[in-house]
Amino acid sequence: MNIKPLGDRVVIKRLEAEETTKGGIVLPGSAKEKPQIVEIIAVGPGGVVDGKDIIMEVEVGDHVLISKYAGTEVKIDDIEYTILRQSDILAIVD
Repeated sequence: MNIKPLGDRVVIKRLEAEETTKGGIVLPGSAKEKPQIVEIIAVGPGGVVDGKDIIMEVEVGDHVLISKYAGTEVKIDDIEYTILRQSDILAIVD
């Protein structure tokens, strides 16, 4: 199944990595707080949204920093994605 966001929305996938504590204990991704740096999977076309011209400034594959509680989580083919507006993206991470 393919997801194509509408308007100024983007589809993201959270980057989950294991983390090792100072004591050497490995924490799996499920035991940590959700990461705020994510990868963009799909980008909407932009256009006119709520009477304003929206130009999409992000591209598929970009890693970005998002607001902590932004978006709507969806699960497709056992993979969790989040759909959010471009305005919920705080910065592009190089």
